[in-house]
Amino acid sequence: MSKSKNLVEAFFYAKKTIENNWSRAVLSHQIDNKLYEREGKALTNFSSVLPTPQSDLARQTLKDPYVFDFLCLREKYNEKELENELIRHVSKFLLELGAGFSYMGQQYKITVDEEDFYIDLLFYHTRMHCYVVVELKTVRFKPEFVGKLNFYVSAVDDILKMATDNPTVGILICKSKKKTVVEYSLKDMNKPIGVSAYEITRVLPEDLKSSLPTVEEIEAELEELE
Repeated sequence: MSKSKNLVEAFFYAKKTIENNWSRAVLSHQIDNKLYEREGKALTNFSSVLPTPQSDLARQTLKDPYVFDFLCLREKYNEKELENELIRHVSKFLLELGAGFSYMGQQYKITVDEEDFYIDLLFYHTRMHCYVVVELKTVRFKPEFVGKLNFYVSAVDDILKMATDNPTVGILICKSKKKTVVEYSLKDMNKPIGVSAYEITRVLPEDLKSSLPTVEEIEAELEELE
């Protein structure tokens, strides 16, 4: 707690530790990654499309930026590689997303009018009591991304959502964004959508990445040694 800049920040981390039963290592990790400065900072339309207090809870659930410091990707990675690495480290990914997220699936298939569509990542949030659709983009935010996410959120509301569930929430996590462009894109959307950026601190140069063994190769070597 001595790492906190003031009492308000220290109380924030104390409260989070009690709520989530964090270990000392997890608490230290959250402080180092500046959770206090990131939580509730995503750009959203929650206040205009969700009732209180659900809108407040949904807003506090999101972070900006998300810190994926547990990933190790090549310099020129694509969305599929990012998605696969997040799922390969799903426990750490869930820790970064926050308490309450329950993983439902990757490339989750939904069928609309006899056509199949695939959601990058689907979760159910046990505290908000709703589905959460997560779309990943490895480029800067573009307005058309919101239209696609709005479609997925609408489909999940119609196909998966039960009468006891709250409205589905969409989260778009992209490489970077410009605030005004996001705000205009969300302005007239009637589905709850939040937009955040992400950071990756460990990216390997292409030449070094290609020279390193894969996890599968390491496992094969270990099996031969055994």
